[in-house]
Amino acid sequence: MGTESPDVPNRAHEWLQADARGGYASGTVGTMRTRRYHALLLTSTTPPTGRMVLVNGIEAWIDVGAHRVPLSRQFYAPATLTPGEALPIQAFTPTPWPAWVFALPDGTQITQEILVDPVAGDTALRWRAACLGAMLHVRPLLSGRDYHTLMRENPNFDFRPIIAGGNVAWRPYAGLPAAACLTNGAYRHDPCWYRQFLYTEEQARGLDCIEDLASPGVFTWDLGAGEAVMLLREGDGLAVRATPAADRIFAAEAARRAGIADQLAVSAQAYRVDRASGTSIVAGYPWFTDWGRDTFIALRGLLLGTGQIKQAESVLLAWCGHVSEGMLPNRFGDGDAPEYNTVDASLWFVVAVHDLLATGVVGPGSQATLRDAVEAILEGHARGTRFGIAMAPDGLLRAGVQGQQLTWMDAKVGDWVVTPRIGKPVEIQALWYNALRIAGAWNPHWVGAAAQVLASFRSAFPDAQTGGLVDVADAGHVAGARDQAIRPNQIFALGGLPFALLAGQQAADVLRLVEAELLTPVGLRTLSPADPAYRPHYGGSPLERDGAYHQGTAWPWLMGPFVQAWLRVRGDTAENRAQAREKFLAPLLAHLHVAGLGHVSEVADGDAPHRPGGCPFQAWSLGELIRVRNMTAEQAD
Repeated sequence: MGTESPDVPNRAHEWLQADARGGYASGTVGTMRTRRYHALLLTSTTPPTGRMVLVNGIEAWIDVGAHRVPLSRQFYAPATLTPGEALPIQAFTPTPWPAWVFALPDGTQITQEILVDPVAGDTALRWRAACLGAMLHVRPLLSGRDYHTLMRENPNFDFRPIIAGGNVAWRPYAGLPAAACLTNGAYRHDPCWYRQFLYTEEQARGLDCIEDLASPGVFTWDLGAGEAVMLLREGDGLAVRATPAADRIFAAEAARRAGIADQLAVSAQAYRVDRASGTSIVAGYPWFTDWGRDTFIALRGLLLGTGQIKQAESVLLAWCGHVSEGMLPNRFGDGDAPEYNTVDASLWFVVAVHDLLATGVVGPGSQATLRDAVEAILEGHARGTRFGIAMAPDGLLRAGVQGQQLTWMDAKVGDWVVTPRIGKPVEIQALWYNALRIAGAWNPHWVGAAAQVLASFRSAFPDAQTGGLVDVADAGHVAGARDQAIRPNQIFALGGLPFALLAGQQAADVLRLVEAELLTPVGLRTLSPADPAYRPHYGGSPLERDGAYHQGTAWPWLMGPFVQAWLRVRGDTAENRAQAREKFLAPLLAHLHVAGLGHVSEVADGDAPHRPGGCPFQAWSLGELIRVRNMTAEQAD
């Protein structure tokens, strides 16, 4: 692709602009759409679910005299890049919003900016150049589809425009949202199909990867006469002047971000979303919605770790209304009923409540509501609830039935549960003990139960063979059976939670084992490389990916519990915090400049060079990075 400017990141890296309702715009530095999820106007019709792609992208170019300079690049099947040469990108920055600088043959620079309005969900595009006779042409590429699907050329697509000056709207299909394109340019209706777009990331994931898109017409501007503005929004209202509307969006966002000195806090804002029942957190972009487990883990860093106390309170209060049989949902699907197939989401909620109340700024009414939800959760778990979840006679929490994945290691392909972990998983006991300790602070009823769990845990889980902890005790609900796979779940007995279950030499031995077998620069492996079932790389078909998901793949979010355990065992001193910043924080900060820019990926290969994979913008990965940064910060001893 030629020599890259040092001011241009890898052109496959991705940028994200979220709208606080579950919608977003995203793409690559090189402008190629490599995923079905890359779009300029992707809206949430039932926030944060019901996502629809209205404007997938653009085909843009500049005419200067006899020269045509492309400003967009496309992949076409079977393997064609158009144009063949890399775009003349001189510089790119993802902050404060994505902006490109293109170079014309005479050295003239053209700036392109893209910004999503977090209030209205509109996407504003702006082009600037000081070049007489430079004519900008932009063709919007439309679909009007669910964001998980793909479109092919069909006779039902309605190209008919509603035109008012440079403002145009289309409704591709009856009963689905319209898309409006508001501009200060001129529109020429010229409908056509662009066929055989190839989405290489979908191809690599073993999924359908070819799409046709409709282009109703062309917008044109004379850049010598001033900046070009395009405002994309859901609906068919055209009574808006594009330039002042876009200027307000850019000015408001500049002012908002100027008030946030911390770039990680800016990135964290992308995940907070509004749903009908209150505030929630999207687990990741581009394909996740809000998941219970992810929400409560991520909230500790994304919101509490950045001082967003009221937002954190709003999230937890919103979830209080979803307690059922002592459980909180695993996730809300796209229009589906909540799914309660989880043993740990409810317990992570209790931990998040503890961290929120520890701020000391939550009012008595909210405290009562949160504590009532915690009590309902503990009572439900103690007496028994769905999927065999119940307190055993030894006080530990047992869980699991055939065909269900209840812990965070939840990969499932058809009827195959990759890591069923039926019995008494180690991190579930750490969460259960913490939940009992937390509730015991206001209800003495739980104090004795916590003490019993601690004694039983210290008896059942130590593994003399490895010096660590077994992953599942009473595996398969068979008394005395033990799953001795070396996994990262044992780290939660030391770190990641308010109360540790081990100390002294036992804790040091567990930390040593995890560090030796599982630590990578970007997360903990989910299985020791010495295990015959270890999978060194995450990739390929859905079956291959799910088979590797928790069988060796590294997860960045686990660095939070690991670093906290490391500091607890070695001592939380200025010297150790400085060492932790160098050894553990620095590689995570470096990851902000690859894959999903300004964010942290969902997973990475277990083997070096630990190629990032999965979701490029993951909430709990970024949240735990923020917690690592905060816990290793310089402070007075």
